[in-house]
Amino acid sequence: MITLDALPIAGLDEAELTQWIEAAWVRARGGPGAWRFEEVDVARIRLIHTLRHELEIDEAAMPVVLSLLDQLYELRRKAARLNAALADLPAAARAAMLARLETE
Repeated sequence: MITLDALPIAGLDEAELTQWIEAAWVRARGGPGAWRFEEVDVARIRLIHTLRHELEIDEAAMPVVLSLLDQLYELRRKAARLNAALADLPAAARAAMLARLETE
């Protein structure tokens, strides 16, 4: 777990991060002043920081943007599982499935 002091994000403001945690945009363990984050949480903090400060997504739009990104990432995980399942099929079944997918 990574502490607040060890977050590798330049220009990150603790008060702003606290707002993100309170808005449930970011998961954190512990409490104010003693936050701890997993790697996936650090990646999300980095993403939110970029969205807010480089792309200038405002606070009102952020829940919609994050929800859409979460859906996109979940779809990518499901597609990866589908690809792995297809790879495990016998060659004839895999070819039939891929042919069907190409026609739709």
